Amino acid sequence: MEVGIIGLPNVGKTTLFNVLTSGHAAVGNFPFTTKDKNVGVAILPDKRLEKLKEIYKPEKVTPALINFVDIAGLVKGASQGLGLGNQFLAYIREVDALIQVLRCFPDDKVVNTLNEVNPQEEIEIVQTELLLADLEQVERAIKKIEPKAKVGNQEAKENLSSLIEIKKELEEGGPLKSVVFPEGIIAEHFLTAKPIIYLANLAEKDLDSFSSHFGELEKYVLEKEKSQLLPLCVKLEEEITELDPQEREKFRQELGEKSEYLEKVIWSTYYLLNLVTFFTVVGTEIRAWTIPQGTTAVKAAGKVHTDMEHGFIKAEIFNYQDLEKYGSEKILHDKGLVRIEGKEYQISDGDIVHFRFHI
Repeated sequence: MEVGIIGLPNVGKTTLFNVLTSGHAAVGNFPFTTKDKNVGVAILPDKRLEKLKEIYKPEKVTPALINFVDIAGLVKGASQGLGLGNQFLAYIREVDALIQVLRCFPDDKVVNTLNEVNPQEEIEIVQTELLLADLEQVERAIKKIEPKAKVGNQEAKENLSSLIEIKKELEEGGPLKSVVFPEGIIAEHFLTAKPIIYLANLAEKDLDSFSSHFGELEKYVLEKEKSQLLPLCVKLEEEITELDPQEREKFRQELGEKSEYLEKVIWSTYYLLNLVTFFTVVGTEIRAWTIPQGTTAVKAAGKVHTDMEHGFIKAEIFNYQDLEKYGSEKILHDKGLVRIEGKEYQISDGDIVHFRFHI
């Protein structure tokens, strides 16, 4: 699953991508430095791994990863092909969730396509372009399905009715996040149906006064977009990544609460994707795995290795919280806190799983 980083040109998208993924994508002071998408992974900063490391003393600890895609900047008229519009929209269609980066920093040295700091207008521009693209798509779908509906195909008639309702919703200016899509119509095909969070890219001096200076924007995002607004100074985070590890840790300690803002961005995308984490302890390695909520044990086994899915017998499961409390698997066995589950068991966040399988 992938999270797309979107926004207008020069708002800090690619710098955020580099910070999240330790990437080296080109950053320039002009629109459309990013043309092709950049793809990278961010480590999920899961503190539970430290405790598991303490208990099991493994040779190797492998954290879970989240995939990020840096997408070219959007401008007004993108849905009609202006700027890199068609390419931009195609890349958005491929991802599962979105972060829109908003320019909330004044800097005359960085080209601003709006000529002013106006994050609310940035939201409206992007949402309008996504909405227009969805409207064009639903109109094409209606035109394609109408002939089948007219000759009495029941499934086509039902889908046509749903598409007409979706079109009405879009024409009234509403995104499709809250629309319940019937079977036969795939929600992921619509851009405004994708879950989204907003990131206020602030000047460092505004980090402390974020709530007071950007309270109105936060309220707008919550009420109008039904989403959350996260604060971050992307430039500061970039500078931190350039420090050596010892200095980096010392600097983060001096930042206090603000040092956790980047972690919050990563975890917020994790929750946006509706993921859970399970752990495996195999040989000398502890590994964290992310899967969609509701994934069955047999499908989770396939995430580890296809042989495990094909030859699945059972899963021996206990939860991280119990292991943290009692400190060893033996005590969990003695207390009856280790369960045997079958193929259809849905993995819960924090499950530690030993898969039993045959080849």
